[in-house]
Amino acid sequence: MSMELFWLFLLLISLQPAIQRHLLLYMRQSLMEQIEKERKSRFIAIVHRQETMSFLGFPVYRFLTMEDSEAVLRAIETTPKNTPIDLLLHTPGGLVLAATQIAYAIRKHQGKVTVFIPHYAMSGGTLIALAADEICMSPNAVLGPLDPQLGQYPAPSLIKLRRMKAIDQIDDQTLILADLAEKSLRQIQETIKNLLQGRRYTEEQISEIAKQLTEGHWTHDYPITAEKAKDLGLPVKIGIPEKITKLMSLYRQPIQRAQSVDYLQRNGVV
Repeated sequence: MSMELFWLFLLLISLQPAIQRHLLLYMRQSLMEQIEKERKSRFIAIVHRQETMSFLGFPVYRFLTMEDSEAVLRAIETTPKNTPIDLLLHTPGGLVLAATQIAYAIRKHQGKVTVFIPHYAMSGGTLIALAADEICMSPNAVLGPLDPQLGQYPAPSLIKLRRMKAIDQIDDQTLILADLAEKSLRQIQETIKNLLQGRRYTEEQISEIAKQLTEGHWTHDYPITAEKAKDLGLPVKIGIPEKITKLMSLYRQPIQRAQSVDYLQRNGVV
């Protein structure tokens, strides 16, 4: 009998991570369904946490990827055109292409899009937030600058270097990087302007927002508070619903290979 209990104990221990994962997933899905019913919206969550591998204990850093953009695009495409979309956003940023695809998809959606930021949405996360009709931030949440990064160098600094020094004093590699920096800066500013065009902004406001966010006025990890974002002219509202705060707490436990994007499946569409 003691050996049977021993093997039963080992079986329960081995199944514990899977049970915890399914329980967390069930709790998230249930809460998301409640939010959708209350707000009559489509709810999507993009959450990137630092995760710890359960066996070796080393950190895994997560960020926006093409897999994330594909999942979000599928969620938006399966949402009725006039249905509001609520997007929970918690990310340090990531691939520019992924963030841009998500931002444009949000911008094209006919229903109202509200972004909820409980903690931070930096870099590419900020780009996504710019596409929303309303940005709801908790009192201590922050956005981040959108100055392009080329390896370890910020694009505005490379452009400034080329303007400060004579061509014959700059090596070829730096000149190439400076050329790429100008192109990337022009591209991200164009994207920002496209996302803000046709909203309540004037052309002067749009140009000023694009300049402030991209031209190196701050370091790339500078926290743009809700108050500062409002000063820039962004449609920021301070405060987020209690249920969304509760949902965010369900992403606390590190789970290996947890999916980054959650949304309720509809009509058998995957």
